[in-house]
Amino acid sequence: MHFLFVWILFGFTSPLLSVENTENACVHQDLSDLPGFFADGDIVIGGLFPMHYRIAEPDQNLTYKPATPRCHGFDTRSFRWAQTMRLAIKDVNANPILLPKVQLGYKIHDSCATHVAALRATLSIFNEPKESSSKMCSVHSSLKMIIGDSGSSQSAVVSRLLQPFKIPMISYFSTCSCFGNRQEFPTFFRLVPSDDHQVKAIAKLVKYFGWKWVAAVSEDDDYGRYAFQGLFEEFRKIGVCVAYYEIIPKVYNRKRILEIVDVIKKSTAKVVISFAGEGELYPLFSEYAYQNITGIQWIASEAWVTASLFSPGEFYPSLGGIIGFAIRRGEIPGLKDFLLQVNPTLNPNNSLVKEFWSTMFGCSFYPLNVSDESGKMLPFCSGHESLEEKYSTYLDMSNTRVSYNVYKAVYAVAHSLHNLLSCEAGKGPFENSSCADITNISPWQLQQYIQNVSFTIMGEKISFDQSGDPIASYDIINWQKGLDGNIKFVTVGRYDTSNGAGKELWIHEDAIIWTNHQTKASCERFSIKRNEKVPTSVCSESCHPGTRKGVRRGQPLCCFDCLPCTDGETSNQTDSIECTQCPSDFWSNAERTECIPKEIEFLAYDEIGASLTVIALFGACLTFGVLGIFLYYKSTPIVRVNNSELSFFILISLALCFLCSIAFIGEPADWSCMFRHTVFSVTFSLCISCILGKTVVVLMAFKATQPGSTIMKWFGPLQQRIMIFCCTFIQIIICAIWLISMPPFPVKNTKYNNSKIILECHVGSALAFWCVLGYIGVLACMCFVLAFLARKLPGNFNEAKYITFSMLIFCSVWLAFIPAYVSSPGKYTVAVEIFAILASSFGLLFCIFAPKCYIILLKPEKNTKKGILGKSNTNTYNAFN
Repeated sequence: MHFLFVWILFGFTSPLLSVENTENACVHQDLSDLPGFFADGDIVIGGLFPMHYRIAEPDQNLTYKPATPRCHGFDTRSFRWAQTMRLAIKDVNANPILLPKVQLGYKIHDSCATHVAALRATLSIFNEPKESSSKMCSVHSSLKMIIGDSGSSQSAVVSRLLQPFKIPMISYFSTCSCFGNRQEFPTFFRLVPSDDHQVKAIAKLVKYFGWKWVAAVSEDDDYGRYAFQGLFEEFRKIGVCVAYYEIIPKVYNRKRILEIVDVIKKSTAKVVISFAGEGELYPLFSEYAYQNITGIQWIASEAWVTASLFSPGEFYPSLGGIIGFAIRRGEIPGLKDFLLQVNPTLNPNNSLVKEFWSTMFGCSFYPLNVSDESGKMLPFCSGHESLEEKYSTYLDMSNTRVSYNVYKAVYAVAHSLHNLLSCEAGKGPFENSSCADITNISPWQLQQYIQNVSFTIMGEKISFDQSGDPIASYDIINWQKGLDGNIKFVTVGRYDTSNGAGKELWIHEDAIIWTNHQTKASCERFSIKRNEKVPTSVCSESCHPGTRKGVRRGQPLCCFDCLPCTDGETSNQTDSIECTQCPSDFWSNAERTECIPKEIEFLAYDEIGASLTVIALFGACLTFGVLGIFLYYKSTPIVRVNNSELSFFILISLALCFLCSIAFIGEPADWSCMFRHTVFSVTFSLCISCILGKTVVVLMAFKATQPGSTIMKWFGPLQQRIMIFCCTFIQIIICAIWLISMPPFPVKNTKYNNSKIILECHVGSALAFWCVLGYIGVLACMCFVLAFLARKLPGNFNEAKYITFSMLIFCSVWLAFIPAYVSSPGKYTVAVEIFAILASSFGLLFCIFAPKCYIILLKPEKNTKKGILGKSNTNTYNAFN
């Protein structure tokens, strides 16, 4: 669009202007009213400087010819840049070595920081002093080069205008990354680093101070748009979010300014980054300071970080503490003396000098009563006011960064011309190794030498890469309050790409004054732990280790909730995106910050295990005590009438039942898992088999008392032993099959409690396990039924009723065991099984043997044949024996 506009403009002003006629093209317009600075020379260099920082919107009433837009807001800083160009050309012309036979001239105009004004100024630079009446220019144009402009948008428009003429330009302050495109800007050079480098520098600065929630403000041109396009991409890489992006209009609009200020006030973002010119920012910051907004940390681009426009003390309460990147500063010899020579008495016809003088001293050259914007009457300017006594940024030699770039630009042209004029025949860079015709130097020939120029000035090496860019280096500037109350620009760090990857940024934190006007407390440089006085800007506070980020729907990624990691997951870093699952043998600690080994649980010899062990040993000792009593009183009727051999077998098997429960205590192992289940099943089968044999003997003994009965010969001691052996052997066979096919084995159970590893014995084959228990249950049921049938047989001591009661307790215990076993957690499963063994064993011991021991020990008078049989006959007694 800019290019089309330029050609439309040329179409109305110079119909004969075409690419074919670029060598001799002359543009003749009535632009003599444009103010500027001029000096004749063999080679003329054009200069574009934004000596005003805004333009007033013209009246759009088309009932009469629109007036030319007027520029407002004189910028003494840019005026100094223009004077620096004049000084540099003066120094070059005075150098007898650099260009001894060539005098440089200049044509310097005000670009007014706008596209249209920059185009108008460029066309004025094209104009020759006198108009030509012919359609073709009779002489070649002396304009070979343009230095300017400061704004990227203005430079882009001017560069496109110059391309058909192949006139190179060197910008001293245009940083847009778009200029790196040689296809679009083939004649553009600059002495300020590309915004690509500044964007990366700002991203590193934001990351360094941990700012995650920032805002963006730019001017409405390519400079701001291209810069933030690259910066937003860098932010995506480092996880920084943008709260808002506001654009300042080129033409002043108070309503829009108030809207932007309102957004800044209401936002939670406390860090605002701005790529804009000082002219665009001035209305915004004026309103910002007027509303006394504080607590916002601004990050400035190189375009305004050293802008003198904001140095007055009234801006400090709101803007103090700004941090930003500035181009390299350099000392310019003789600059201050040259600036002091500017005086309206020496340049009475130069309106720019008069406006500069009026701005510096607040006076007017017009005889009529003139007032400023506040309505205050201005005094008359005499022209004899002293610049040296008037402090201003115009004479501040501590801030000559852009001026230094202007100075270098002139010397880059001078050294290029020197190389061009020093070309030896046959060694030139052009076709057939030819050199340029020094009497008719074409701009494109000068560009060839500018591209390859290399020289040193003030100890700094100057050269251009293939994109026309210099080596990237910035000073980090901090706005601090000076002794006079005005803002001073203090260097607190540096960003230099020549230091290598990862070493570009260096910051002296102790020297920084932040927006809250506090210094950073002394701490170790580059420490990760920041002082609380460093401004923070986050949408959400960082998630501590043990938590993870939970994104809020519909909000940027930097706005999140901190969700605690679930059990078994950890996060050991700040702002973790997800929690990490612990390995199977590990579990998260209470803080969810690390995985710790899971607690291993089994029935050990602790409180429960030790108690059960004591009870088991007590039961075994009690059983052996009863056995000793029976052995001691084995010849008494009560022992003999109950088949003493079976009683001894029962007591021995009961003692083994008590002792087998101890095998269930301790850490499970392969051998212990097989042993505990096998010995339990075999000992209980032996015990129940013996009781079953005793029950059968009791029942058959009373049947044998009937006349002519010979049944007892089939249930003698041998048959009883065979029956006990067979019943027990069946269980042994079941256990053998179980151990051979799928034996019990130790396992780590984590299903019940994820935070613990429960060591337990897996039964291996569930079918075999329940077959073993089922077989014991079958024997117990048979014993119960037979004992129940014999409970009413005659005799004072009918043992069947005690066996019936013991089997009732035994079956009740093991029926209750099943649901308790299934529902008990962890080591308590084993404890329930041990409890069932002990309870059933005590039940058998007390129910069967307690009555006998009572008679033997406490009622010996009943331990007689008559006392035992009562009314029964002698045959019954003999049957038991």
